[in-house]
Amino acid sequence: MKYLLLFFWGVLFCKTSVAQAARPDSAAAVLMDFVSDTQQPLGVEKIYLKPAQNTRATAMIFSAILRDKPAALFMLGDIVSLGYRNKKWIKTDRFLDSAKRQGTKVYGLMGNHDVMARDKKGENNFQKRFPAHNRTGYLQVIDSIALVLLNSNFSKLSVKETDRQQQWYIKTIDSLNHHAGIKGIIVACHHPIFTNSNMVKPSATVRQQFLTLFMATPKCVLFITGHAHAFEHFRYQQKDFLVIGGGGGLHQPLSAKANMPADIAAAYKPMFHYLQLRRYGSLLQLRSYHLAADFSTFTAGYSAVIATP
Repeated sequence: MKYLLLFFWGVLFCKTSVAQAARPDSAAAVLMDFVSDTQQPLGVEKIYLKPAQNTRATAMIFSAILRDKPAALFMLGDIVSLGYRNKKWIKTDRFLDSAKRQGTKVYGLMGNHDVMARDKKGENNFQKRFPAHNRTGYLQVIDSIALVLLNSNFSKLSVKETDRQQQWYIKTIDSLNHHAGIKGIIVACHHPIFTNSNMVKPSATVRQQFLTLFMATPKCVLFITGHAHAFEHFRYQQKDFLVIGGGGGLHQPLSAKANMPADIAAAYKPMFHYLQLRRYGSLLQLRSYHLAADFSTFTAGYSAVIATP
């Protein structure tokens, strides 16, 4: 009987420990937020997709992020509808100034809208707002998490620039994987490897250039993109891929495709949303906050916990 009781308490302790690890304490500070596709809808887009107070939703997302006071914010492209037009940046500039005043560091990636029509001027306007940005990839480390930020606008890159980014990506990932102070690596670009969107396709070039190394690197635990205006969470060969294009662009319909992994967030399809990340030891807790249909409040509608090596 004595040994049976010891076994029972041992099993109970193990189960409790696992449960606590799977539900981290929510008291930790917000390490970083992510948002993508905050662009104002273009008139031509409204022919195909229904507007829904999109610019108001973006303003509310910006306010919610400021309330979070994250250490860093990552904006994953299509920040404005036409990057070359200065007036399209006015509201974003106000938000960036507010984030800077409260101490939140903001980093950006270029999407297709940011360099649409007049790409050089669009890129110049982008670079003024995000001086740390490098068009052939750059690195930011927040706490002990490395963010590898890549340019997926391959049509705007020369062959030499594409090769330069690829070599930098290989070298950087290898260095981070062997760095004792780095607990995990998040890779991000604008165009998704996986999506069920009916309006945009998965990027074959992003898959060709970035996927193999990501999958082969133990510390690479999360790949985040935008471009598709929806929330999707794919798990492919035990690694996690998020699409978070709900920053204010026109919402895109989804339909499951035969060549896609299962979307494990299939029951969560908000119109407007952003992503929050907190770290608890070796665990990364992700929460997607979505705007209520009546625009009254933000609610944590989806969460996941990802373990780092």
